[in-house]
Amino acid sequence: MSRLSDYFDYKVDEDGKTYVEVSLRGVMLLRLTETNKGTAFTEKERVDLGLEGFLPPQIVDIQLQIDRIYRNFSRQPDDISKYLFLRALQERSEVLFYALLEQNLVEMVPIVYTPTIGLAVQQFSNLYTTSRGVTLSVKTIDRVETILNNHPWHDVRMLVVTDSSAILGIGDQGMGGLAICIGKLALYTVGGGLCPFRTLPVNLDVGTNREELLADRYYLGVNEHRLYDECYFEFVDKFVDAIQKKWPKAIIQWEDFAKDVAFSVLERYRDRIPSFNDDIQGTGAVVLSGLLSACRQLGVSLADQRIVVVGAGAGGVGVAKAIQEGLVHSGLSREQARRQMFVLDVDGLVVEGITPDSYKFPIAQFADTYQDWSVSGKLPNLMEVVTQAKPTVLIGLSGISGLFSEEIIKIMAAENPHPMIFPLSNPTSNCEAIPVDIMAWTEGRAIVSTGSPFPDVEYEGKTYPVGQGNNAFIFPGLGFAAVLGECSRISDAMVLEAAYALADFTAEHYLAAGLIYPPIAELQKVSHVITVRVLAKAIADGSTTLDFEGVDLEAFVQANFWKAQHLPFVYKSPCQN
Repeated sequence: MSRLSDYFDYKVDEDGKTYVEVSLRGVMLLRLTETNKGTAFTEKERVDLGLEGFLPPQIVDIQLQIDRIYRNFSRQPDDISKYLFLRALQERSEVLFYALLEQNLVEMVPIVYTPTIGLAVQQFSNLYTTSRGVTLSVKTIDRVETILNNHPWHDVRMLVVTDSSAILGIGDQGMGGLAICIGKLALYTVGGGLCPFRTLPVNLDVGTNREELLADRYYLGVNEHRLYDECYFEFVDKFVDAIQKKWPKAIIQWEDFAKDVAFSVLERYRDRIPSFNDDIQGTGAVVLSGLLSACRQLGVSLADQRIVVVGAGAGGVGVAKAIQEGLVHSGLSREQARRQMFVLDVDGLVVEGITPDSYKFPIAQFADTYQDWSVSGKLPNLMEVVTQAKPTVLIGLSGISGLFSEEIIKIMAAENPHPMIFPLSNPTSNCEAIPVDIMAWTEGRAIVSTGSPFPDVEYEGKTYPVGQGNNAFIFPGLGFAAVLGECSRISDAMVLEAAYALADFTAEHYLAAGLIYPPIAELQKVSHVITVRVLAKAIADGSTTLDFEGVDLEAFVQANFWKAQHLPFVYKSPCQN
């Protein structure tokens, strides 16, 4: 069976210059997002490829194309219109989409990713225009091998996969979750350098429990309630088995799975196929990195911090586990690390022997830690923990807007000269507290990080930077390292190394300016550093299957970084060998 990759391939000439060899001619080249250079096709290419007469006469370079597209982008009336504009561009010309995104990261990452992606997910069915990626449903899973064989690319190396059960802070979104996989993979390419023609967004449509979707005549997903338990894992088993058979070198990033299955999916498959969960491990790594940077800025040790994490879903528990590893790495025993961290769920403090959820056991507090506290109910609530544990760090992954009240923040500020307060819930509307309020309530003394972008805060004539704990600083480098190393697993050590690599980059370049995360404009530089460090760790712990002896990892990563540029096209007849 023919594939698009049979008609389109990267080649290197005798001078070491890359070009594209195509065996397609005419309008077909303009209809495929992978081959459409539009008005940038040269005169010779137009003649050789049968494009004369199908394009305006003027030949322009890629920068003029970008300038024209950006001008039209800027005319869009709102963020969702800008999102649709960029998605339409991506479906016309992959290279132009990434070239534009690369030059406008600060402005456009919030459009293709959080917070705008939340709106795109919620409105997916009503906004739907063009197919992208693969959706497997209860109606098609038994034909998964045939479906994958129909995919146009032979060699997929990175899949972002969701079942849409817990998208950001907006919950079960059914079919709409595919949009976030598309957005994540865009950052893999523009930030991490992963060739977009080796990526695949996948939605596992196992139904939805959101009644308004089931009642919506325009909803495009399976109109049934979700699968659970054995039926659910039979479904995912079939998918994983088919991926292993079709693309044995592929890496999977599990994305936005609800807490009741996220940990089970990760543990069930991480030793069968190299994979990681970004909500658990990526969020954990980026928050640990920010905390390390904040401690460096204050000149204090991570080992001395007392940390409250509010929210015990996949993200919250992932953050707690990562910080626990950081505390142990800083010299504490595992028990002491647990005693210095207080994780709360909807019922209150997560406590050993009381919480029924097994995935919370490693981060549960010991009951004797709070035996002398004054507690109004069965378990300490947030106010009681903040008042009596006297934390130095408060982290929010609850999805509850305004949860960090003025009273709570002022209690933190009374106990600490510089409280570290990270309201990380996405999208922006779910943030536990907004930075301008936090700075006012702490008289400008807090170190603040959020999940979605917020402007810096002006308080009493001084500007205070607001860090963005964006997973985009972690997953592109982590995933790209796994791809380059053809890793057999994504080890915990690799994930932890990503956190420390990000913290080290921030310390070297931005800590003196008061930042605990780099600006998003540095995404490519950050991802490059993380890729090199994580690949080195994969080599050291035996996770890679390749021999890198004598290889300059910096040069290797750079040489394999995909660049959004128009390359020369050379026609090769399909009849040629």
